[in-house]
Amino acid sequence: MTESTNEQRLLDLARLRRVRDRIDRDFVQPLDVEALARGVHMSAGHLSREFKLAYGESPYSYLMTRRIERAMALFRRGDVSVTDACFAVGCSSLGTFSTRFTELVGVPPSVYRRQSATATAEMPSCVSKQVTRPIRARQPHVAPSPVGP
Repeated sequence: MTESTNEQRLLDLARLRRVRDRIDRDFVQPLDVEALARGVHMSAGHLSREFKLAYGESPYSYLMTRRIERAMALFRRGDVSVTDACFAVGCSSLGTFSTRFTELVGVPPSVYRRQSATATAEMPSCVSKQVTRPIRARQPHVAPSPVGP
């Protein structure tokens, strides 16, 4: 690679980091690839290709993963309905939310909500966050049974 190619790659990586940071910060807002691309002066196609190369998933998949993570945290509180969680994390379609949640977590949101309220009750939040984090292309998540006396 030439020096100018390396410089361009570093600039692109910095832009991609800004896009990822924006998704992490504004996941509740309506975000689309075109708007994200405009924000870093890239075409939507180029952003999508480069983001996937850098982070292993498309900007949309990354956004949905953040939203599902937040919904999982809301469900662990135990006082939020599936519909309320869907809209609280920025999804506008309950059907799409439920489908993506099931794909990513391995169980429908209603099942996760019911199982998770007690499954992580005694875990420190830093541990439960790591244990329950959705990861694409893994085996379906099964909430652990609560340990009782």
